[in-house]
Amino acid sequence: MNDLGTRARAAAGPLSIATPARKNAALGEMASALERNRDAILAANATDMANGEAAGLSAALLDRLKLDPSRIAAMADGIRAIASLEDPVGSVIAEWDRPNGLRIERVRTPLGVIGVIYESRPNVTADAGALCLKAGNAVILRGGSDSAHSSAAIHACLVEGLEKAGLPADAIQRVPVTDRAAVGEMLKGLGGNIDVIVPRGGRSLVERVQNDARVPVFAHLEGICHLYLDRSAESGMALSIAVNAKMRRTGICGAAETLLVDRAAADQLLVPVLQALSEAGCEIRGDAEVRTRFPAALPATEEDWRTEYLDAIISVKLVDGIGGAIDHIGTWSSHHTEAIVAEDAAAVERFFNEIDSAILLHNASTQFADGGEFGMGAEIGIATGKMHARGPVGVEQLTSFKYRVRGTGQIRPV
Repeated sequence: MNDLGTRARAAAGPLSIATPARKNAALGEMASALERNRDAILAANATDMANGEAAGLSAALLDRLKLDPSRIAAMADGIRAIASLEDPVGSVIAEWDRPNGLRIERVRTPLGVIGVIYESRPNVTADAGALCLKAGNAVILRGGSDSAHSSAAIHACLVEGLEKAGLPADAIQRVPVTDRAAVGEMLKGLGGNIDVIVPRGGRSLVERVQNDARVPVFAHLEGICHLYLDRSAESGMALSIAVNAKMRRTGICGAAETLLVDRAAADQLLVPVLQALSEAGCEIRGDAEVRTRFPAALPATEEDWRTEYLDAIISVKLVDGIGGAIDHIGTWSSHHTEAIVAEDAAAVERFFNEIDSAILLHNASTQFADGGEFGMGAEIGIATGKMHARGPVGVEQLTSFKYRVRGTGQIRPV
């Protein structure tokens, strides 16, 4: 593990000064290698899927693990989208002149070496490797044991792209063992060679990383995402957004877990929306008022308001307007993503101004909480902290900055 860190640090130097053209060439070669090796990747994934089913992985985890031709094509497209982004390294964030004639610039720089620890989703191998490369960082990838064969096949394509573009193969490394002790070594920083850790996985993984890491962490613990339907919501829009926010993909962190409905709109919104969710295969858990109006709902307990289901289950509550929604979200949210469906501009402004979550949406599904949907090409995760990175972590969030100060002989007075 320490050797991985040493090699990553050595690769980070030349990578930090690699030209945009050289990095983009590597990304293009990576995408082509994924397409060219599709059958080998699918074969590796079939082994992981069989092992996962034998191990009793949940349907949500198996969905995250599964690859098919369309998902491999999406990985390749995502890498090409990252290549098409403006290169962040060296860009001037701000510049100004001082009265003494000094010219000051704040300029983006790579973070250095990033450690990414993730579970189940083998596509993270491609997303994380490509994003770190675009931002000029070396990366050490540690995927879960359940996706080991898939991740290895994808990683081989990334290394092929680096080598064809003349960049260090050690710029994107994969931990070759599944021993959990390897995670512990990464959290220690590999002798000072890891600059930041990004965990992407379940609660137990993220809690361990946040508790044990000796280097900075970009992470979110849970995606307890709320959808609020205001009294001013257009009924058809409310119904379609609710079903999509919950049921498009139930196992992602941007899936809605709690539905809040304005009590003043219960007659026109509640039953049609819950009926549509139920018909789509969603289990409804409601408070007493909800169950009175929709008897098929199961009782919701306090535990439901704090639960990230990652499944076809949603908790539902009637609230007193926008104020009630804000109070509930403020109490139970994980500060990931919240959405409001409303035509009342004042309600929308209150929602945007008073809720402290990383992503807020108006008249759109929570499932848009994704770096690719934000135009970032892809993301390495969603950060819910408030230091450095928040929301989708894309190429800009994987950079730091330095100051360049240009003078003409100025000295500071005594």
